[in-house]
Amino acid sequence: MGVTAEQVLSALKDLKDPSSGRPMSELGYFKHPEMLDGGGVRVRVELPTPASPHKARIEEAVRAMLSPLQLPRVEVAFGANVRPSPAKQHNPNDLVPSVKNVVLVGSGKGGVGKSTVSANVAVALANLGCKVGLLDADIYGPSLPLMMGLFGARPTSEDGKSVVPLTAFGVKVISIGFFVDPDQAMIWRGPMLHGALVQLLRDVRWGDLDYLILDLPPGTGDIQLTIAQQVSVSGAVVVTTPQDVALADAIKAKTMFDKVNIPVLGFVENMSGFVCPHCHHETDIFSKGGAEQAAAKLGVPFLGRVPINPAIRVGSDDGRPVVAADPGLPEAQALTRIAQNVADRVALANMTAVPRGQKPLVQLGKKA
Repeated sequence: MGVTAEQVLSALKDLKDPSSGRPMSELGYFKHPEMLDGGGVRVRVELPTPASPHKARIEEAVRAMLSPLQLPRVEVAFGANVRPSPAKQHNPNDLVPSVKNVVLVGSGKGGVGKSTVSANVAVALANLGCKVGLLDADIYGPSLPLMMGLFGARPTSEDGKSVVPLTAFGVKVISIGFFVDPDQAMIWRGPMLHGALVQLLRDVRWGDLDYLILDLPPGTGDIQLTIAQQVSVSGAVVVTTPQDVALADAIKAKTMFDKVNIPVLGFVENMSGFVCPHCHHETDIFSKGGAEQAAAKLGVPFLGRVPINPAIRVGSDDGRPVVAADPGLPEAQALTRIAQNVADRVALANMTAVPRGQKPLVQLGKKA
């Protein structure tokens, strides 16, 4: 008699999720295995995000756990089910109910590349199979229309009440920059900012999204407070450069998110060193490693660093984020890893939706 599906699941029951350390069977990762002709097996793994950085590690671990069964063939097939933020269940007035996870990208000061990180993280997540939206919440200085190749474009409305977002690189995009003269300064007080942001969230037909990336204005002002009060946020990413003056403001941004009960998913160090393309000597123009040290001091994850490369600037000016324009560049790959780490941290935060001790989605001997 050959190996059964129940034996396969039993062999995998103690395999740990790399992020949470909890058994993957407890979290419902394993669907009922498919026994193949000739005695092989196809193991179906449902991850909490299509952008998981752990696929290779999990596949290697599955094969190792099944090796004692001496199966002639083992296939590992990955799927994904992005869980919504648990906060969604407790906020009936959430402005974006069809969005599973809202991720803020903020900074304590301007000029650190926050919008560049926002655009590239959004495009990278879409490239990895996620359903993604990107909202330019920087009312005074919207830059995403240019960065996403949508400068001068105008969204449409089918019913005169709601707006259909524009799409670029697989990402749904909306910005106040689509609705105002780009050469005119926005001279708005707090209540006008609040009203504009509410409309950009509530009156846009986002559809079902796994992630909505919000590119925040720099600082800790009205926009951040409006979002904290009216949106169920999964977490925030703080972008900084390694220099001391930027790090001091990044720490203030982290403190602000703490005060409004928004978890900080981690720090990103942008403009982290410059490698000369001719002699390959590395120069730390803005220093290096400061964000990682600050993250360790504050007890938050470090999501990654992005070196300086003119291609990133060129991509932003040309409306082609570098992860789309030149995905083979080390800097583009760094941004993709940051996107994976963000998705992984969101998934980890949402693990509270599966309390410890809950029965797994698939029990031994029962098909999904």
